[in-house]
Amino acid sequence: MDFTPSLSQLPSPAEKRIALHVTAPAEGALRQRHPWIFENSIAEQSHAGAAGDLAVIFDDKRKFLAVGLYDPTSPIRVRVLQSRTPAVINIDWFQNKLAAAAQLRKPLAAQNTNGYRLVHGENDGLPGLVIDRYADTLVLKLYTPAWLPHLKEFCGALAGVNPAQHVILRLSRSLQKQINDGLTLRDGMPLTLLPTPELNLFQENGLTFESDPIHGQKTGFFLDQRENRARVEALSKGKSVLNVFSYSGGFSVYAARGGAREVVSVDISPHAIESSKRNMAHNLDLPTVAAAKHETFAEDAFDVLARMASQKRLFDVVIIDPPMFAQNEKQIGAALSAYRKLTRLGLSVLRRGGTLVQASCSSRVSSSEFFESIHQSAREAGRILTEIERSGHALDHPITYPEGEYLKCLFARG
Repeated sequence: MDFTPSLSQLPSPAEKRIALHVTAPAEGALRQRHPWIFENSIAEQSHAGAAGDLAVIFDDKRKFLAVGLYDPTSPIRVRVLQSRTPAVINIDWFQNKLAAAAQLRKPLAAQNTNGYRLVHGENDGLPGLVIDRYADTLVLKLYTPAWLPHLKEFCGALAGVNPAQHVILRLSRSLQKQINDGLTLRDGMPLTLLPTPELNLFQENGLTFESDPIHGQKTGFFLDQRENRARVEALSKGKSVLNVFSYSGGFSVYAARGGAREVVSVDISPHAIESSKRNMAHNLDLPTVAAAKHETFAEDAFDVLARMASQKRLFDVVIIDPPMFAQNEKQIGAALSAYRKLTRLGLSVLRRGGTLVQASCSSRVSSSEFFESIHQSAREAGRILTEIERSGHALDHPITYPEGEYLKCLFARG
């Protein structure tokens, strides 16, 4: 992979390390391999630092505890790269981390899958950074400016371990606001000299999907629901299926391959609905997909559900996979209220004995709170749900610390 001169504009990491001492609770968390040091956990700091400086944390006996990326712009002041044993953070260290991440995901190749999360941030030991693979395209997304001084070296390691035709840099919304205009970094910046396709095709469990790695949400596709989509496929033969918050139609295409006679996709974004139509078309060589009737609505999901309920339109399978409702603790109550409302609306269009599939990607909302909110709403609606399965994260989205767990999904008959 050849990288454009834009990377040369990035600052280099400082040679001088920041020495830190932290509070006893933070020290205990580090010994349990927690990946974050918060601003209020720092008891002593050798000198002020810039984003991307390496910070070394010592215990009260001046023994090494951890080293990580310093970020003075974030309440998460240090994102830990290495704990317990000292290490030199260089291209070899990055290569070892990337190789371990790739090894974990090797089983996906046997599943006819070349679209998956290659690096899941903190959970793969690379905090504040994710990489998604879409066939020959890698999308690297940053959530902290602390990675910028290390990006040239990291991309060199990436080229050696995970070669690809195209590499695209995406920035989180907060990072976009922080970036100095002089760096000329923009969201969706190609990091290769080769022309970068606006849309590219990839395989997931043998189905063909398109991703929009430059303009699409997240990195262009929602890869974390792959296993839940396969579960829906197994439930869909001969059924009518409603996919709410469908985005680019992942659940819809799986349901069609599973033999659904009718699939309805609902998303407020016309762009997403057009993508869902194309994704269905990408798989028309499959007889079951070609035979399925696919209807779409580019409207607000709450409005569509309420209208369908008033029309007494019923489905055998109802899938509700909304975006994140709670980004902080203050929003948890409103999020649970929204989940309960969606459950009531979903059940109002679910045929008796049908299957409800409801998911949450809000890490602030616990699994117990989420599942209980669904059952509570069902009881209030006079429906008793019999659980089929509760599911969480797939192997390419590993979880190694409590705050990293966000995805939960309930499959239930009602």
